[in-house]
Amino acid sequence: MNRRQAERRGRGAETLACWYLRLKGWRILARRARVPGGEVDIVARRGRTLAFIEVKARGTQQAAAFALDRYRLRRVAAAAERLAPKYMRDGDDVRIDALFVVPGKLPRHLANVWEG
Repeated sequence: MNRRQAERRGRGAETLACWYLRLKGWRILARRARVPGGEVDIVARRGRTLAFIEVKARGTQQAAAFALDRYRLRRVAAAAERLAPKYMRDGDDVRIDALFVVPGKLPRHLANVWEG
């Protein structure tokens, strides 16, 4: 897969992830939120929970999980730290989640995947 195809696949997976999250009661605050040193695919809120969500689209659940390594999570965590003041309210629980998009299956949302 070339870079353009990968980019299109990633955007499609993020769109699907946003719809899935909305159906689960989340409000999407931002997509592809960028700061120096990183990016967060989705920033979402449900009640008092603010989540910075990394989306991975792969052919299998295992491949998606493998694609989310410590290096990538560290970059998401760094970006989330910089973005948090913009989206956070007093009393919020803030976490980093992952959402795996695999063909033929419902998206899989994993809460609080980063413990720093």
